[in-house]
Amino acid sequence: MVDKIIIFFDLETTGLDTSQCDIIQLAAVCEERVFNKYTVPQQNIDEGATEVTGFTVQSGHLVLYVSPVETVPIDDLLTSFIDFLRSFQRPVLLAAHNAKRFDMPVLTRVMKKYDLYPQFQQVVSGFLDTLLLSKRLFPRIKGYSQVSLVKIFLQKSYDAHNAEEDAKMLQELYKVWRPDMSKVVIRTFKVDEKYPY
Repeated sequence: MVDKIIIFFDLETTGLDTSQCDIIQLAAVCEERVFNKYTVPQQNIDEGATEVTGFTVQSGHLVLYVSPVETVPIDDLLTSFIDFLRSFQRPVLLAAHNAKRFDMPVLTRVMKKYDLYPQFQQVVSGFLDTLLLSKRLFPRIKGYSQVSLVKIFLQKSYDAHNAEEDAKMLQELYKVWRPDMSKVVIRTFKVDEKYPY
């Protein structure tokens, strides 16, 4: 576990229903290496999601606030993400803030939908939920949203709800926390495994 490669990732989606929302943006970082791609969703973006992320679809194009965004088909996005993970040449641990309840269920469901799940399982050894980890590490702080944690530990604000910025900030937080690996292991779960508590 000590030599695990941890890749911090985030999703932006059309809504909060993990059983059916579409991915709009998938980003991941590991040190200086960055993956960031956008795709036009097949379903409408919830009003609430647009308010939070700034994404809309206009005439079949993804728009962030007023600027069109370069997109790829969802299967290309997923395949290129697997290729990015494979480039580390051993199974990686994917870390996200609220991975257990949101990012992992959405990502694994969509991988299965596009018949990419076996390849995904080959490159991912498990998931780390940094929301649950932060509660374990810092039981007395107020507020465990990533925005709150960035303010507390990094003394900065950032472009939250942009997957690339969220992933970069999560990596920074993790470096500052320097968690004991025994606590990380407790907050890690395998792909398709029920959370161990």
